[in-house]
Amino acid sequence: MPAWLQSTLALLALPEYGLSTLFVAAFVSATLLPVGSEPALFGLLKLNPDLFWSAMLVATAGNTLGGMVDWWLGYGAHEVADKYHKSRHHMKALDFLEKLGPKACLLAWLPIIGDPLCAVAGWLRLPFWPCTGYMLIGKFLRYFVMTTVLLWFFPQ
Repeated sequence: MPAWLQSTLALLALPEYGLSTLFVAAFVSATLLPVGSEPALFGLLKLNPDLFWSAMLVATAGNTLGGMVDWWLGYGAHEVADKYHKSRHHMKALDFLEKLGPKACLLAWLPIIGDPLCAVAGWLRLPFWPCTGYMLIGKFLRYFVMTTVLLWFFPQ
């Protein structure tokens, strides 16, 4: 690994920078941008294993706040989306989400569909705080399981 990259990664992994960097990565990855925060979390924990629970909480908080932004974007986009024709698949998915209610936000951890799911929850005007609670649970479980598995497979 080039020396400049190693020194940059070491700087970002310092506790005073590492957790804030992780928060930003987790927040951005929860938006509709195709960014993943798991590598940042894994890298931070490989360099600072003693930050396990702090990193879990920071990543979960950043990712949940990003999901909350998605919810508000969906809420605001409701009127714009009403202007477009609704397909049969679209209506079927909306019916399914309306039946599940805020519990559908437990699936916010899923790749590809999880972040748009938060926006759709806002668009459907599902209750904000219950959706946020379910997002928090789902996102924490994703980070915990993925990180634990990665640390188990790559212990050194």
